[in-house]
Amino acid sequence: MGFVFPSCLYVIVDPAGVAGRTHLELACAALAAGVPLLQLRMKHADTREFIDCARAMRALCTQRGAKFLVNDRVDIAVLVDADGVHLGQDDLSPSLARHWLGKEKIIGWSTHNLAQAKAAQVAGLVDYIGVGPIFPTSTKERPDPVLGLDGLREIRAAVDLPIVAIGGITPETAREVLAAGADAVAMIGAIAHAPDPAALLKELRVLLDGPTVTKSKPL
Repeated sequence: MGFVFPSCLYVIVDPAGVAGRTHLELACAALAAGVPLLQLRMKHADTREFIDCARAMRALCTQRGAKFLVNDRVDIAVLVDADGVHLGQDDLSPSLARHWLGKEKIIGWSTHNLAQAKAAQVAGLVDYIGVGPIFPTSTKERPDPVLGLDGLREIRAAVDLPIVAIGGITPETAREVLAAGADAVAMIGAIAHAPDPAALLKELRVLLDGPTVTKSKPL
């Protein structure tokens, strides 16, 4: 399908239990840092709250020329005209998601082992896969077994789909994850818990995408 991640930094907007920090606050910090793709993750929100937040983030991303993905909820992605969705293994199937979204939208699919990654490639319905957890993580209630860098390398050797690695990745480990075969790295907790998320995201953009990334003005 020819999808290419617009950055090596894949930002999942989720306060991850940090008191007083909101989804929109983190989204604004990411966009101010020039992040070109955001995923909204609201695992425990009611539908009304999810829709309101998704609409606000869709508007912000449109304003800044960034891609906007919705985690899990294909119905909300359709409602707010998101650029795509990211699905888990237990969510709506990629085939049904493609039916509802159409061929132009982005679909990502979480995979947690070699068999799932191979199945995603064979199905031919998704634009990229998430692979993880690479390291131990606290942002999922029941995480899958840790793959490690060797597990990531094994999957990279077996599939051609773009890979975003996730799970326990920190600014200190991000580059070795990319070196192991990931096309992008996703972070949740490291960003949500940072004293200054905007400053961290700007540093990560330079670290992962190079010193020539376009500087962005504050929102």
